[in-house]
Amino acid sequence: MKDALAVMAGGAIGSLARWFVYVLLANFRWAADFPYATLFVNVSGSFGIGLLAAILSDEGLLSAPPSIRTLILAGFFGGFTTFSAFSLQTLDLIRSNAWLEAWLNVLLSITLGLAAVWLGSHTAHLLSPASGK
Repeated sequence: MKDALAVMAGGAIGSLARWFVYVLLANFRWAADFPYATLFVNVSGSFGIGLLAAILSDEGLLSAPPSIRTLILAGFFGGFTTFSAFSLQTLDLIRSNAWLEAWLNVLLSITLGLAAVWLGSHTAHLLSPASGK
């Protein structure tokens, strides 16, 4: 239960931080033609989770208890961007010399993610009353 509360609290803060980035970047005209906010969140979240996973690990600079790592890594970065978790897990596969699994994770995540978002969008369109017109 303690871990669930840590993930929930961290996730709330991470989600709020993600929203703040979107609001901040929405004020710039140049940001209207490309998803810069999403790109920034994904890249900075990947950097942050990599940095803090190493720093807070048992062998890290600031070895933190598992509950703090859960709050920050699964909670905050999970709320800020799930892309960061994907990136960390792929890096862990590479570090384990599981190159095939790492590339399979990249290819399947991107391909199936795009296919799933298209399928969800298409399904919603088909279910929409306006689709019959």
